[in-house]
Amino acid sequence: MTNELAGIDLNLLVVLDALLSERHVTRAALRLNKTQPAVSQALARLRALLDDPILVRRAGRLEPTARARALAAPLGEALAVLGGLLRDEVFSPQTLRRAFRVSMSDYAAEVLLPGLVRRLVQTAPGAALRLVSLGREAALGAVRSGEIDLAIGVYPGVRDEGLRGSDLFIDQFACLADEAAGLPATLEDYLSRPHVAVAASPDDRGEVDAALKALGHARRVIFTLPHWSVAPRIVRGTDLIVTAARRSLEARREDGLTLGAPPIDMAGISLVQVWHDRRDHDHGLRWLRNEIETEAQATP
Repeated sequence: MTNELAGIDLNLLVVLDALLSERHVTRAALRLNKTQPAVSQALARLRALLDDPILVRRAGRLEPTARARALAAPLGEALAVLGGLLRDEVFSPQTLRRAFRVSMSDYAAEVLLPGLVRRLVQTAPGAALRLVSLGREAALGAVRSGEIDLAIGVYPGVRDEGLRGSDLFIDQFACLADEAAGLPATLEDYLSRPHVAVAASPDDRGEVDAALKALGHARRVIFTLPHWSVAPRIVRGTDLIVTAARRSLEARREDGLTLGAPPIDMAGISLVQVWHDRRDHDHGLRWLRNEIETEAQATP
């Protein structure tokens, strides 16, 4: 492997990373502080090295080939690790120029994102967040593959080889209902009412249904939503109940709606951030995780 790398200009990998990110030769040149001809020449060398066009024009735009898409995530990860090994020990967020790829649940975004964005704009103006919202298994799979840097959400029992996680805070479940219909006082009343379920994907089985199943019960779900933020408006004027994290419901509660504890004992909800242990040398990602933890601790 060392002999193979000896004949390769590793600076080409930096150019490749910029080209795959920008998908535009001129923008990649600006990002790298190079001339457009220099980047075009590097692209030609990369095409010969990889025996692949890398970027092809479709409908007037440059799009990566299948091989280039497969290289994008591990290439970015490798460059981040190399940067962590080679740069000075003192990390400066003020000079950071990087886009972080993060999967964040709707719940996590509502609670953390406003304060986190203000914090990042002040401390690291050159940093950017590229957010996606993936189901639980899809998010963890994307962390494993390197497609994303970090996943933030509710991931109970993450005990996977290579994955690491840190708790951000513990929340509790709550029920939201129209004031006229009232909150269910008993489990029997709870089960007799129609429900709105919140799940990032149809295959996700949430803690509410799992807790009911353990007691030999099942609720009657008539709406399943990928995002909880619209649920309060659906509940209004009906006898529907939505059961979700208290902080998320409190943030969107409106007049005419009532909020209270569900008539069933349920464990707290642990919001966590998950990353792969091969990223532990990534100073930038370590800094971002610390910023997220600080924001979570500051959240009321």
